[in-house]
Amino acid sequence: MAVGHPNACKIVAQLRPATSRRAVLGIVEVCNRMLIRARWPLRAAGQCFCRRAVVQGWAALSIVLASGFPLSAFAAHGFALHGDLKYPPDFKHFDYVNADAPQGGTLTLANPDRRTSFDKFNPFTLKGTSAPGLNALMFESLLISSADETASSYGLLADDVTVAPDELSVTFQIRREARFVNGDPVLASDVKYSYDMLMSKFASPGYRSMCTDVKAVVVTGERTVRFDFKQRNPELPLIVGSLPVFSKKWTEKVSFDKLTFEEPITSGPYKIERYDAGRGIVFARDPKYWGKDLAVRRGTFNFGRVVYRLYKDETAKLEAFKAGEFDAIVEYRSKNWAKSYVGTRFKEGELIKTEFPHRNGAGMQGFVMNMRKPMFQDVRVRQALILALDFEWLNRQLFYGAYKRLDSWFSNSELAASTTFDGKPGPGELALLEPLRAELPAGVFGADVVQPTTNPPRSLRDNLRDARRLLAQAGWTYSDGALRNAKGEPMVFEFLDDGGAMSRVITAYIRNLEKLGIEVNQRTTDFALYQKRLEDFDFDMVSIRFPDSQSPGNELRDRFTAEAAGTPGSDNLFGLKSPAVDKLVDTLLHARSRDELITAGRALDRVLMHGYYIVPNWYSAFHRVAYRKEMAYPTRLPYFYTAEGWILSNWWRNDLVPKTQ
Repeated sequence: MAVGHPNACKIVAQLRPATSRRAVLGIVEVCNRMLIRARWPLRAAGQCFCRRAVVQGWAALSIVLASGFPLSAFAAHGFALHGDLKYPPDFKHFDYVNADAPQGGTLTLANPDRRTSFDKFNPFTLKGTSAPGLNALMFESLLISSADETASSYGLLADDVTVAPDELSVTFQIRREARFVNGDPVLASDVKYSYDMLMSKFASPGYRSMCTDVKAVVVTGERTVRFDFKQRNPELPLIVGSLPVFSKKWTEKVSFDKLTFEEPITSGPYKIERYDAGRGIVFARDPKYWGKDLAVRRGTFNFGRVVYRLYKDETAKLEAFKAGEFDAIVEYRSKNWAKSYVGTRFKEGELIKTEFPHRNGAGMQGFVMNMRKPMFQDVRVRQALILALDFEWLNRQLFYGAYKRLDSWFSNSELAASTTFDGKPGPGELALLEPLRAELPAGVFGADVVQPTTNPPRSLRDNLRDARRLLAQAGWTYSDGALRNAKGEPMVFEFLDDGGAMSRVITAYIRNLEKLGIEVNQRTTDFALYQKRLEDFDFDMVSIRFPDSQSPGNELRDRFTAEAAGTPGSDNLFGLKSPAVDKLVDTLLHARSRDELITAGRALDRVLMHGYYIVPNWYSAFHRVAYRKEMAYPTRLPYFYTAEGWILSNWWRNDLVPKTQ
């Protein structure tokens, strides 16, 4: 097979830098298919495939490979962190949407969290509370992830993405048809401006942590922008591709940090129709939305209007749903799900309750101990506080048996250390952990951490005895009606709560701590003050859920590194400063394959669990959703999704479908 085959050279000449990697790999696929059949000339499906076509295809591929030009340098319609993209360049829509869903009507929802009012339309700055729905409905990014792949994204504002041969930069080409709501084209300068604002001191520090490996953003053309990296990090094209993009004109009259009710100039499918900061907000679908015919948008955002109504508390919200004031609700309280979703409307089918399975990693939810406070700096104290949680009692008495105990930072995922056969680190994990042995507790090299249980023959009494022994070893003993240190100071701390569904759980937990002589003051505050105190790390203990990810990446910097521990507003609520954890996070971020990612994830998980930084809670592998009968959803579910996001983007009203006679 001659590399200089003339027809092969013609094929290669057509492979411009913007050719999909899948197109190049397609040459191999076609040739393999022909060679397997191995008949010359070959007839299949009524077509003749001749030896010449096979030779030309293989010759073309050999020219590409012999040139030393790696396949990763070809541009593509998307980017897959590990392996290849599921959907080809000419795909019509994602498999988990209904491309023929009727469009129109109104979706009415309640506030998705504790916010009962808002004072701005800028969801990126720390100061103030933003309106619900802004990110999902108005802001778009260069790439959009698919919900049936672990770490793959496809072009949204961008129509191709090119990773440099040395993997130290990625270039995006912006679609010519991409438009902001005011009609202006989306340009590379807007991408750079958005990035600069998100990296400023006024934005949430999570963005800076995610992009810590980005060296510069360079506008290389009117619609081309390049992100340069400080070092190789396979996830970086996905990270920078997911950043929100908005117009420079949004801040023409008011600076980024002073934006309040100036409507965002964005490219998304909806715009703000009207609002009342104390009652709710209405979004209307833009009839001129530029991206309605894109494959990544077909069958999505089907509602003509999306309305958010704000309710003062969870009880009022649930009663409002049952009265028909809004269309769907996601329930997180197992007691409510078991006891409150009943009545005539449910019996008659007007309201429906369903549990939707998902494959999301469980993430971590638990009671965070702030190690910036001296009493939580001893690991034995933290272990003792974990022993005081009686999960089995809570699950039986409060949760109706609906949950499983979290035993990992990556529960329900192959990254969990507990998924190994014998619970001990394997050869790959040991290769990462051994160089850090001097910085790690000895237990890391043994079995994984098993959460305490009160199932027979164990009991809460047994666990509290063990807790008291650990506390004594740490210098805390029971005296004069309280647990005291060597100075005679009692152990007293505050549990900060926002008045949500965890209050009754916290109360039960505090009762157990009181049996150890620990005084806990439960402080309930409103959502805005609660958020402010978290951002300032002004708390002792707090209940938090950290989002899950099928392919964890730079968000781990914001959650676990020493640098983040000193950055107000970061996710490192623990105050964790560990050189070993920093190194393992870095190793995970630079994993070159899925197997390497899994190994690094398990090693990191093992170290975090042996640090006892959080009192682990529980999880469910289902989304609990109740909705009005007029609502409809695709028959095929996504694999990885949030319930709220799925309702917003994939559902529609079935009362818009014409009834057949």
